[in-house]
Amino acid sequence: DYQIGPGDVLQIIVWKEQEATVPSVVVRSDGRVGLPFVKEVDLAGLTPAQAEQAITSGLKPFINEPDVTVIVREVHSKRIYMVGAIKHEGPIDLKYPMTMLQALSEAGGLTDYAKRKRIYILRQENGKETRIYFNYDSVIKGEQMEQNIQVMPGDTIVAPH
Repeated sequence: DYQIGPGDVLQIIVWKEQEATVPSVVVRSDGRVGLPFVKEVDLAGLTPAQAEQAITSGLKPFINEPDVTVIVREVHSKRIYMVGAIKHEGPIDLKYPMTMLQALSEAGGLTDYAKRKRIYILRQENGKETRIYFNYDSVIKGEQMEQNIQVMPGDTIVAPH
């Protein structure tokens, strides 16, 4: 299940309680949001269903049987980073599970000067940075498809010049 993170935009609906409903709120870098009645609630790391329970608990002293719905409107807490010979360098929000080819496509593809056989992912695993190599030319030809792995939040995709 999706876990809420800093930067995500949430809509919080409290049924039949317009004063408690929030059409749009950004999860701050500390993982908290400010809401009417309950003030501050820590939502980072919770699923939307868990966030609903946390907010419901906070509202009970103020509202009789609150019915809370949490909707993730925008995902900004799960990102990958594109650097090097890529047409649109910078961060990309992971709004859905994405493979290497899909990530490169989201970034506009490779430039003419990219070393297509030497692309790699920098990934943090167990406190160590690892490199996972990706041969664009082989994968495009339908060979070495095992290299077209799913990217993970925090990955940096490097396309050398």
